[in-house]
Amino acid sequence: MIILKDKKIFMGSIVPRFPLIVFILFNFLDNIHAGVTSSFIRSEWPSDDMPLDNDAFAVPNGYNAPEQVHITQGDYNGKAIIITWVTPDEPGSNQVKYGKEEKNYDFTAEGTVKSYTFYNYTSGFIHECLIDDLEYDSTYYYEVGEGESARSFWFQTPPKIGPNVPYKFGIIGDLGQTYNSRSTLNHYVESGAQAVLHVGDLSYADKYEYDDMGVRWDTYGRFAERIQAYNPWISTAGNHEIEYMPYMDEVVPFKQYLYRYPTPYAASESSSPLWYAVRRASAHIIVLSSYSPFVKYTPQYKWLKAEFKKVNRWKTPWLIVIMHVPIYSSNSAHYMEGESMRAAFESWFVKYKVDVVFAGHVHAYERSHRISNIEYDVTGGVSYPVPDKSAPIYITVGDGGNQEGLASSFNDPQPDYSAFREASYGHSTLELINKTHAFYHWNRNDDGKKVATDSFVLRNQYWKKRKLEENDLHAITPTPELDAY
Repeated sequence: MIILKDKKIFMGSIVPRFPLIVFILFNFLDNIHAGVTSSFIRSEWPSDDMPLDNDAFAVPNGYNAPEQVHITQGDYNGKAIIITWVTPDEPGSNQVKYGKEEKNYDFTAEGTVKSYTFYNYTSGFIHECLIDDLEYDSTYYYEVGEGESARSFWFQTPPKIGPNVPYKFGIIGDLGQTYNSRSTLNHYVESGAQAVLHVGDLSYADKYEYDDMGVRWDTYGRFAERIQAYNPWISTAGNHEIEYMPYMDEVVPFKQYLYRYPTPYAASESSSPLWYAVRRASAHIIVLSSYSPFVKYTPQYKWLKAEFKKVNRWKTPWLIVIMHVPIYSSNSAHYMEGESMRAAFESWFVKYKVDVVFAGHVHAYERSHRISNIEYDVTGGVSYPVPDKSAPIYITVGDGGNQEGLASSFNDPQPDYSAFREASYGHSTLELINKTHAFYHWNRNDDGKKVATDSFVLRNQYWKKRKLEENDLHAITPTPELDAY
């Protein structure tokens, strides 16, 4: 098991600059290549959940020791963190001790505690603590629990918001708690990313019934702690978080997810923790809920309309949207399920020049060209996607490793809008270089081995007409095989 102890694992590497090569590379940004359907066939699928006695689910030593520790951004601008943990036997302390020196805590913050029941399952005591007024670009050490059972972790705050601030995100979807899920987390650690954008479907606990559902939420929390206690995860809810089960007298959607995974929704003036926005480094990230009402006049619709108007591309040039159900997918699995959200929001994505939209749900990987279907008219207008230089790139990463297996049936022939697709497990990284360019990589999980498979240079939608200057470059490694958009 990998335990994150050295904060440098997330810092990324400093590499030489190659201005001339990079300049030549970026002159191919408008190239469009024929779509590729990978011939790779994954040999080990479907996947099975790891057994309950697997070491990935080990309970920490000590009476009432905190477990399932995880963090997320706690405000709009990245100067706060929400820390969540569970004590299994009794409430214990709600305090978080923290400071800038390991084992030397200058500050304390007081949290809250709650628990819930789901059918006959009763959760442990779920603690939630907001720590605010943090300094940018700083490492903080923190401790939860009491006495000999106390446990210590650390996190890195993001750099101050600014247009040329570099930052690296990992993108994970449909993770689950299988052996493939474990490989995905191992590979994420190796990537040097600093935060995760999770596009929904976390524990897959709903594949179980009755008491075992809560148990599988607990095992997932312990499994993911080795990453989530150190890196903030900015998440949306998927269909496996709904857990609407009248036959168990459980009719409150998202109940277990909302108890366990708080979000900073109020900071972006959202009325629900299921949709919200944060700004981090040079990115403005909008989180949408595919399974909440979103048509005209609904709270999510009105909130998104207002949130787009708040985006300042001079301060946060990168505009990223995450959701669970993909708007564009050429896989037969869940085909066209995102059409209603496309009809509601796609015109805004084009109008506000969203750079990239990440989704999951389909258990495969797919990347689109820049296309839109905003002229669609059911009575006889254009009824298919067309190239659109103002549109985002749509990327499906529902390939984290869950127990349901892969979605291997792509529609044939591959549609013109699809650039690359493959039925395999994996994860992505998005490295923001400056306000004009970013590097994107999708890494296949090939039977436990990390294999870089799909890459391209992402050109910022708002700043794409601006001439690239040498001073804008920041630690760029030229990669000749990259496509460019």
